[in-house]
Amino acid sequence: MDEIFLNSEALGAPLKFLTSLAIGLLLGLQRERTPSAKAGLRTFALVALFGTASGLIADAAESAWIIAASLALVGLMIIAAYRHGGERAEADSGTTTVIAVLLCFGLGVMVWYDRSQLAVAVAIVATVLLQFKTELHGFSERLSQQDLASILQFAVLTFIVLPLLPDKGFDPYRVLNPYHIWLMVVLVSGVSLTGYMALRLIGTGRSLALVGALGGLVSSTATTLVYARQGRAHPATIPIAGAVVETANLVVLARLAVMGAVVAPSALPVLLPVLASGLVLGLAPLVPRLRSVMATSELKVPELDNPTNLRVALGFGALYALILFGAAWLSERAGSHGLYAIAVASGFADVDAITLSSLNLLNSGTVSAAVAATAVGIAFVSNVAVKLGVLLFVGGRELLRECAVALLAPAAGIVAGLLLFA
Repeated sequence: MDEIFLNSEALGAPLKFLTSLAIGLLLGLQRERTPSAKAGLRTFALVALFGTASGLIADAAESAWIIAASLALVGLMIIAAYRHGGERAEADSGTTTVIAVLLCFGLGVMVWYDRSQLAVAVAIVATVLLQFKTELHGFSERLSQQDLASILQFAVLTFIVLPLLPDKGFDPYRVLNPYHIWLMVVLVSGVSLTGYMALRLIGTGRSLALVGALGGLVSSTATTLVYARQGRAHPATIPIAGAVVETANLVVLARLAVMGAVVAPSALPVLLPVLASGLVLGLAPLVPRLRSVMATSELKVPELDNPTNLRVALGFGALYALILFGAAWLSERAGSHGLYAIAVASGFADVDAITLSSLNLLNSGTVSAAVAATAVGIAFVSNVAVKLGVLLFVGGRELLRECAVALLAPAAGIVAGLLLFA
């Protein structure tokens, strides 16, 4: 037994106890500022140290029951403190503090078993959750039933459906991999859900640029349609509608860059300069526009469809699989020109699907980085053409004139980037 203690010290036992002390002080500092809490700075620090000591003793005695018994004692201690706390306990049921104390003990044990980095990370997250109680309550109260349904649907798509799918290709080109296709659905749904939730929570009368950016994260085409209708119905809001549409269109380039970094990092040396060219030219007319209309208070947040709806997810998955297979088939028979033809057609409806398809063809060795970047650029330009049509036929000529330069500028930048870099 003495040898075990000596070995533990040689491996840095004092440092482990110092780490546990820091974790306890971090959690305890937050609880110390809560008057109704029955555990504060000293209690949490001692509990964390007790957890580490329990791990040491359990190792020495070769009995995990020591940790379990210690955890039970800590739980009984804090529960007893609340049970006999008198009237002051009525202000706080103690549930949060009890679980925080138990977590603190567990983190101390984790430190002893060489999980210090993870324990510190969990302690920081727990402290944030404890500190921002009011903000979290406010956030939950602002969520509607549809918002909660969106979060649950995304959880189903990610943690239930995805793990059940087979991870292999079932076609001659090995591109129709159910797991990989659904992973792309999860990726796009996650980005869209982030924008959708933020857009739902910011309310009206907030930053013009923020609404446009979030609209671009959810769906730049849908945002264009919504604000085209608003511009036709209320001509006085045309400058505002134009600025939102232009911002949403430009955010697509940043979204495509993120997808490229996640799905096919090898494409970035070619893809990033192309997208950056479009972004730079697009910012030139957009920045002055935003400055001129930023102070308005007439902004209306658009109502967009839930991006994690199962029907929407299945639709995107089917479109992505169709484009992926069609691109592989055409690339084999017509080379890069076949992929470009699909890029033009798919850009009419969606840029994400052809982007992901092209990047995955790059990963499989079917196309080069230059061809993949060219397909993405063609799809973006095609999508800009569709938006110009929406602005003309839904929003009217005045709105089209308002937005034409700002939409064509990034498209011209993409073309220039393709000529220079791809």
